[in-house]
Amino acid sequence: MTGYTHRGRASARIVAAGAVGLLAAGALTACGTGPGTGGTADADDAADRTLTVYAAASLTSTFEQIAEEFEATHDGVDVELSFAGSSDLVAQIQQGAPADVFASADTANMDKIVTDDLQAGTPTDFASNTLMIAVPPGNPAGVASLAGLAGDDVHLVVCAPEVPCGAATERVEEAAGLTFSPVSEEQSVTDVLNKVITGEADAGLVYVTDVRGAGDKVEGIEFPESESAVNVYPIAALERSAEPELAQEFVDAVLGQEGQQVLGDAGFAAP
Repeated sequence: MTGYTHRGRASARIVAAGAVGLLAAGALTACGTGPGTGGTADADDAADRTLTVYAAASLTSTFEQIAEEFEATHDGVDVELSFAGSSDLVAQIQQGAPADVFASADTANMDKIVTDDLQAGTPTDFASNTLMIAVPPGNPAGVASLAGLAGDDVHLVVCAPEVPCGAATERVEEAAGLTFSPVSEEQSVTDVLNKVITGEADAGLVYVTDVRGAGDKVEGIEFPESESAVNVYPIAALERSAEPELAQEFVDAVLGQEGQQVLGDAGFAAP
């Protein structure tokens, strides 16, 4: 498992998506069924509550900040953030992963949650995002437009079609009448960005917010066709949440003025 623990006045434990088995094991230990537990827990541990939020990878930096602010106003609450491609997160929720809140990078994946009646209430749109071409500093491949990505001499990396950024890529590809031949298709937009940052790709299709968040590690190239594939982000508390009131409070925090300010500062647009 990859990830890290942020510690401060409150802690937001950020774990890699796919750690469902590990989470389940932790739940068994907390119930006193693990070896050496003796069936008891410290009083301080008993008072703590954990809120598990599954969020699209493109929301990483913004949700980390929102989670820290949420913890600061909710004593004894730890927000555990799991980031991955929205389709992977949906699959985990459908398989019974103990998530309280889900934030998707598109409506199509949230629709899967609604179809299975896994949401509590109606999902609410909270942000939108558009694609941008990311290239390494100096743009060594000389990419100047979306059409330039179709060249055989450009090592292009994109998201897989089932991932929201991949579905958006297919829409702009079709709108422009182009055919891409990517060297790889990744399961999250952060994986695409990392391949550009590390020089494994000449270019990648990511979101505007990813380019802004990467700072001087990449350069961004806008293209007009991106307007044909704007992704709207919905959020919802989940039906099987062990903390339904807390889950809705987190949703409200994302939708509220401070949460919207964090998202706007990162480059997200209104839904």
